[in-house]
Amino acid sequence: MQRKSFGKMQCPIARSLERVGEWWSILILRDALHGLTRFDELQKSLGIAPNVLSRRLNALVESGLLERRRYSEHPPRDRYLLTERGRDFRPVVLSLLAWGNRHFAPEGPSVMLVNRRTGAAVDPILADPATGRTVDEPDYGLVPGPAANGRVLQKYQAVAERRTASKRAPAGRGPLS
Repeated sequence: MQRKSFGKMQCPIARSLERVGEWWSILILRDALHGLTRFDELQKSLGIAPNVLSRRLNALVESGLLERRRYSEHPPRDRYLLTERGRDFRPVVLSLLAWGNRHFAPEGPSVMLVNRRTGAAVDPILADPATGRTVDEPDYGLVPGPAANGRVLQKYQAVAERRTASKRAPAGRGPLS
């Protein structure tokens, strides 16, 4: 069964999932961010079948997240190096790490982000670079961008209307009650 392609959708999340939405891809990028570059290193770290790893590496190269560089001609061997686009995926991996530790590690974290100078554990946050404030509700929200098509405009208009209606509704009468 052929899966649906998200590559032509206007949603940047859908377009991103087109490139990294398969779980092996995210784990390969995680390991690449840790400095693993060779096929055998990645295969050993992930315990992934060679044919699956080969397909995922090819897709990540094609998507511009990794770059293939030959380091041996006989036998032919390549390194897979992160591109700028691939390195820009680091905050996503760190956010998944923090989210997973918070919600899916009842025994406690097995991997943590720490400040290398102090050794203190750190939880990554998304911050507004202009103010330094976290980009949490209700002060920050999503709106259509300049390239939004009619479908996107309609979707976000409906979201705004629901939000406005829920603010006006008496307690217990909102759209979710």
